Amino acid sequence: MKALIQRVRHARVEVANRSIAEIASGMLVFIGIDAHDTEQTVDNLSDRLLRYRLFADDQGRMNLDVAQVAGGILLVSQFTLSAQTDKGLRPGFSTAAQPADAERLYRRVLERIRAKHPTTVCGEFGADMQVSLQNDGPVTFLLQN
Repeated sequence: MKALIQRVRHARVEVANRSIAEIASGMLVFIGIDAHDTEQTVDNLSDRLLRYRLFADDQGRMNLDVAQVAGGILLVSQFTLSAQTDKGLRPGFSTAAQPADAERLYRRVLERIRAKHPTTVCGEFGADMQVSLQNDGPVTFLLQN
């Protein structure tokens, strides 16, 4: 599993020109599920996301997590994070999870995060989504299991 996280001032997801999810300041998380991912790897990375310190404290150091700043979380499935890009000029997706498995594990991530951080919203799995955001910093990290 890969999670590309961005500290944002605001972020929104649209599907078919309709806004389906939006947050003010907080964390935008793109999730890619790989074929080898299990419930345990998903649980581990989900917990890590909630504790990841990407917000500044009073001294300007990244010492605070999303709950400590009362930020929102916008979770978006992103199949392309599982691409193989080490060779050639076209991404390969043979290491990505099959859609049914990816959706099941993505839903697990969403449920696990929402249980601990109720101000979590999400995009639509498998949809053609337009994501708009204002990255704060910019601050972007790639977490992998």
